[in-house]
Amino acid sequence: MRITYWIPILFLFFPIAKNTAQPKKYVIHTVAFYNFENLFDTINDPDTFDEEWTPKGLQRWNYGKYQKKLGNLARVLAEIGSAENTDSPTFIGGCEIENRGVLEDLVKQPKLIDKDYGIIHFDSPDKRGIDVALLYQKKKFQPTSYSNIPLYIYKEGTTTNENSKANSEEKTDDELQISTKNYRVYTRDQLLVTGFLDGEEINIIVNHWPSRSGGEKKSSPFREAAGALNRKIIDSLQRINPEAKVITLGDLNDGPYNKSVKFGLGAKAKKADVLPFGIYNPFEEMAKKGFGTIAFRDAWDIFDQIMVSETLLQSDYSSFRYWKAGIYNKSFLIQTSGQYKGYPLRHSPTEIGFSDHFPVYIYLIKEKRN
Repeated sequence: MRITYWIPILFLFFPIAKNTAQPKKYVIHTVAFYNFENLFDTINDPDTFDEEWTPKGLQRWNYGKYQKKLGNLARVLAEIGSAENTDSPTFIGGCEIENRGVLEDLVKQPKLIDKDYGIIHFDSPDKRGIDVALLYQKKKFQPTSYSNIPLYIYKEGTTTNENSKANSEEKTDDELQISTKNYRVYTRDQLLVTGFLDGEEINIIVNHWPSRSGGEKKSSPFREAAGALNRKIIDSLQRINPEAKVITLGDLNDGPYNKSVKFGLGAKAKKADVLPFGIYNPFEEMAKKGFGTIAFRDAWDIFDQIMVSETLLQSDYSSFRYWKAGIYNKSFLIQTSGQYKGYPLRHSPTEIGFSDHFPVYIYLIKEKRN
């Protein structure tokens, strides 16, 4: 896997004078996404399958381990995008979150508490009890509405155990849970948040699409349905406001080139190919160059992606526009030895790591007014 390095564009920080024109200065905001990987508290919830993450469970998950996990995540979140923006992200989308309580504990960590992050979270129907959420800096963003949009998908005539036995091509902690009554596949809702960033309306969708449990091909229709739902949400926003600025981000359990992203959502790899009402995915070109956010059997892929609507690509910087994207893969996030050397440093029986994913981010910029 290649390590990402960004070469700063100096105009953002240093005024450029053209003839006698006034130098331009820019406001910058970082938008980030991170799969927190099993952010569970230590309390057994009787309504979810969280027994593994309790003091008596398989992970022997106790208060000390939980606090270490929170501290590790806070360190990462405080630093994402720091190459070009010294402030922590204005927005942080997250997934694999047990409940609101763990987020309240997270934003109170020493590295984050002064940022005064707000929390938008809903419990989802996922049987493991893992949800998506959005953290936002209250001083910069004012939400006006938010809702969780369910994904209804069904697998007729099978159960999770049968499906897993039939195809062990790809195993994951995130097993699909299928109802034995109506065969509904229980998965995460998609979180839609609308509000004002420095006076401009922004829409953000946070995703964690169905896993590849049972194999990539067999489970692909579930993620294709998730992509179609995402597109439907964006279409509804654009019908209300043709100039709507939309950011959709998350762990999609698919790469930028898979059907769920290319056809379900209709994302394009190049800005020039994005038509009005279209979606741009800066992570597709990164994937083609060998970059990754997650590794499986020594093959890298970018499951974690942030995409933007065409309205964020326009060249008039009097309004917020997309600038560039990156993968945050600093050395302290990487396993340095053993079978998984070079992989993201995740939790193990001997070490409280970070996550099995690297976080991703984009920058939004706008020209400052004199």
